[in-house]
Amino acid sequence: MKLEFFPAAEQELLEAAKEYEGHLSRLGYDFLIEVERLAAVLIELPSLGEKLDSIHRRIPLRRFPYALIFRRDGDAIRVVAVAHRRRRPGYWQPRVQDR
Repeated sequence: MKLEFFPAAEQELLEAAKEYEGHLSRLGYDFLIEVERLAAVLIELPSLGEKLDSIHRRIPLRRFPYALIFRRDGDAIRVVAVAHRRRRPGYWQPRVQDR
């Protein structure tokens, strides 16, 4: 099993890390490490997380108010969004409607 990020999700990841780094040195790094930890868990247990619809799930990060929104496509886990849990719910849905 492999993990892939939609380009928009990768951009969200980098922007959030940059924002955290601007608040406190190494906090952006800690955010990236937490995402990597959660990604490793998802590779082993892709059925974790809250079901959002018939194929998408959400799993929260522990230390940060973000969640990975993902789906399983064959032998891959595809992260469609790195979403803040309190901002713009459902904003990511248009990016997956044609996929």
